Amino acid sequence: MATTNIVIIDDHQLFREGVKRILEFEPSFNVVAEGDDGADASGLVAEHEPDVVLMDINMPEINGVEATRELMDKYPETKVIILSIHDDENYVNHALKTGALGYLLKEMDSDALVDAVKIVAEGGSYIHPKVTHNLVAEYRRLANASNSGGFQQSEVRRPLHLLTRRECEVLQMLADGKSNRGIGEALYISEKTVKNHVSNILQKMNVNDRTQAVVTAIKNGWVEVR
Repeated sequence: MATTNIVIIDDHQLFREGVKRILEFEPSFNVVAEGDDGADASGLVAEHEPDVVLMDINMPEINGVEATRELMDKYPETKVIILSIHDDENYVNHALKTGALGYLLKEMDSDALVDAVKIVAEGGSYIHPKVTHNLVAEYRRLANASNSGGFQQSEVRRPLHLLTRRECEVLQMLADGKSNRGIGEALYISEKTVKNHVSNILQKMNVNDRTQAVVTAIKNGWVEVR
């Protein structure tokens, strides 16, 4: 099993230790270094060449967005997951524009943290399910404004011309904000199988991440908005 080397940068030591403890339960994860400010990021990446950097968005000297931008300039292959207390889509968009591949709220559970690191380490992207729901809510608000009326979803038409029935089920659960583990438990399948289904869905829908898949599915009436 390949090892995923991780650097954690967060100015709250107790939070950092909690994240490290969760990550160390995964046999394939290895926390190689920790920092308490964005100013530490470049040096730690240069020294340890991690697969994933977990970066707090709010730090006293250099914040996570500035540090991520600097990392992208110096080490463009670095995979960064932003850790934040903000679920506003403006924060998310700003963070992702700097080159981060993930955005996690600090209220995350251990499943979301593990899923995010695994997905981002493999070159995918991960946005916290609650943030995805907020993005969906914003889409609904815009739809409401443009239609000058309430958001009325037409009858759901599952995209069986594009996806298998199982993939349609997984797509609906992505829209519901479930993690890989949550989807696996609901469908009685392994996380590895869920991951394969998600990869197939993204490829067939020609999108880059789960959020794009969910928004596209909503626009096309392929999932229930609930």
